[in-house]
Amino acid sequence: MAKYYKFLDKEERGAYSYFSYKDYLPTDGQPGKWLPEIEGPLGICENGYHAFEFADWRMWCNENLYEVECEEVITGDNKIACRRMRLLRKIEAWNPKTQRLFACWCVRQIWDLLTDERSHQAVEVSERYANGLASKDELDAACAAALAAARAAARDAASAAAWDAASAAAWDAASAAASAAAIAAAGDAARAAQNKHLANMLCLEEYNG
Repeated sequence: MAKYYKFLDKEERGAYSYFSYKDYLPTDGQPGKWLPEIEGPLGICENGYHAFEFADWRMWCNENLYEVECEEVITGDNKIACRRMRLLRKIEAWNPKTQRLFACWCVRQIWDLLTDERSHQAVEVSERYANGLASKDELDAACAAALAAARAAARDAASAAAWDAASAAAWDAASAAASAAAIAAAGDAARAAQNKHLANMLCLEEYNG
């Protein structure tokens, strides 16, 4: 039986629907209550509660991660829609520290593509910050230096596209953009490695992708 997951924002809302799930959260180790049943024909991005299988997690990264139970499911390319849903449990291992460390790990998969040492230093300081070994001031300084490197690279290339790519790779290694950069650069092997690394980090032992 497939397992499904859902990301919510820091306010416990859907990222695109802005629907608040606060009244439906798991409490005291028990699943949340079922959300109201969806009426009418289900449609991906049209009608239904949306969730995803673990292999598609990168598309939907956000603040809070939940395992969900779904009934009457239809499947799309990278998500599902269902008529009924409840939040089973919050994945507590997905938190600001692990998010930052995972993004740093992603950037390290394309380490040699970062040609300015300031970019390397931003990742290293971000890792230390996640582990309580660097201050916020040190992190801000390292990220500002990496941003300066990105700006210099963009000027040299005289291209807005180069600026976007350099910023994504160099700016705060905790951002989802860093993960996206690693995926784009390394392809299928990186995607598989990321899934396994994240599954291990979050103790999602049921994931076998």
